[in-house]
Amino acid sequence: MLDLGIKGKKAIVCAASKGLGRACAMQLAKAGVDVVITARTAETLEETAAEIRRETGVTVIAIAGDITTEAGRQAALAACPEPDILINNAGGPPAGDFREWSVEDWQKAVNANMLTPIMLIKATVDGMARRKFGRIVNITSSSVKSPIAILGMSNGARAGLTGFVAGLARQVARHNVTINNLLPGPFLTDRLRSNMQFEARRDNTSFDEILAKRSAANPAGRVGDPAEFGFACAFLCAASAGFIVGQNLLLDGGAFNSTMG
Repeated sequence: MLDLGIKGKKAIVCAASKGLGRACAMQLAKAGVDVVITARTAETLEETAAEIRRETGVTVIAIAGDITTEAGRQAALAACPEPDILINNAGGPPAGDFREWSVEDWQKAVNANMLTPIMLIKATVDGMARRKFGRIVNITSSSVKSPIAILGMSNGARAGLTGFVAGLARQVARHNVTINNLLPGPFLTDRLRSNMQFEARRDNTSFDEILAKRSAANPAGRVGDPAEFGFACAFLCAASAGFIVGQNLLLDGGAFNSTMG
């Protein structure tokens, strides 16, 4: 693997027991980064931690808890009070019709997908600036650029985070601290499966038919492999990636049709 110049650095990777968070933790570990991984389900998290240790030999600390709560964030920060790398990630809000969502549903979505990343950035970015190295990557969604009708809460909350990051990233870049966003399109994760199952029920069809249709419609002719996403995350965290600032990197197989990103 290409030497990213981050061996021995420390990272917090949120919601990392499976899916895209897990893929990011694995690739950072393969680059020699010691990782603290978080997730709500302790058993799944410990299994992931054990696998990363076996494959990479780095130090892996598993912190079970809800990162969208103050207690969950404090537990992660206690395990890694001075991270060099922060990967913000949280499960997206459920799909559905906005007419059915309550104020409480919206508050939960905004807390998880906007305020939680901001609070973790607030807790870590100044220390990164003092140490003259920091890499923050927020896992958002392709819906930030191309809204998805059934994911209205995700569209709104993640767009709010994107706007906040755009300003802050330019303020801290001079300290060799970068903040960027990764915007996943269709990757074969539990989240995608859940959304496709919702579509299948709504359209009275099968999951396999929805997956085949989605794959055929993508210019790449398929959905993404989470490992591909992990590679992109590790690249943004590289020591040599300090000139990539405040960007929104779309990983969607070319689904978003635009001359410029």
